[in-house]
Amino acid sequence: MKKRPVDLVVISDVHLGTYGCHAKELLAYMKSIKPKQVVLNGDIIDIWQFNKRYWPKSHMKVVKLLMQWISKGIRVHYITGNHDEMLRKFVGFKLGSFSISNKIVLPLHGKKAWMFHGDVFDVTMQHSKWIAKLGAMGYDSLILLNRFVNFISKKMGKGPVSMSKKIKNGVKSAIKFIGDFEQTAADIAIEKNFQYVVCGHIHQPQIRTITTEKGAVVYLNSGDWVENLTALEYHRGKWKLYQYSEDVNTQVDKYDVKDPLEDLEKNALFESLMEEFNNLEESNSY
Repeated sequence: MKKRPVDLVVISDVHLGTYGCHAKELLAYMKSIKPKQVVLNGDIIDIWQFNKRYWPKSHMKVVKLLMQWISKGIRVHYITGNHDEMLRKFVGFKLGSFSISNKIVLPLHGKKAWMFHGDVFDVTMQHSKWIAKLGAMGYDSLILLNRFVNFISKKMGKGPVSMSKKIKNGVKSAIKFIGDFEQTAADIAIEKNFQYVVCGHIHQPQIRTITTEKGAVVYLNSGDWVENLTALEYHRGKWKLYQYSEDVNTQVDKYDVKDPLEDLEKNALFESLMEEFNNLEESNSY
């Protein structure tokens, strides 16, 4: 199947290693495109949840495909998030076309795009990390319950529902947090003279222009691969919000992603990751 060319792809909040991650759908999307450059904008691997020892084969296939992109010379920027904050120890690391950063600025057709995960704006993360981790566990449980509810709903001939979305949309404080997050990112970007500010973290896909008395900036959020199944694409000078649910040409049954579930022990997971890194390092040594 012919792959769709894309100049730049931004993916965030995949949460590999959790029950809520839609790795098969992400894998189908990744196999459908031919990117020149990729930004992984945080929370790709959910290191917080590794104690569950849950690592299906499809999750490993996402990592392997990323490694294949890197081995082909496709530039991949890994920006750290709060769920994969352990990788912040390796900020500055580079291997071939792969690099790890906390934030980056990319030039795009004469404009500057400021990219970072966004947890720096989260007061809970800054002052009460244990509360944030507890909340993450609760969120993951809610997603698992949501899958069961949707299974029953499908059997009854009804459509899927998002319990977490309904909770977010019904709680004024959650709506205010999202609004404050977007406004804060925009204010700083305008002050620093960036034309684009690209975030993740809040699982709210968005492309919109935010204007203040000091100027304007295009705020973008890549969403997630837990609920929304979205990504940002930049091609030929234009941004687009990719939505898996609206892409009739890229579905799981059209790609080789139907692998049986395979759980790995935590040590086996890291061994698999190290094996991929070693293969990549060898390919770059020639």
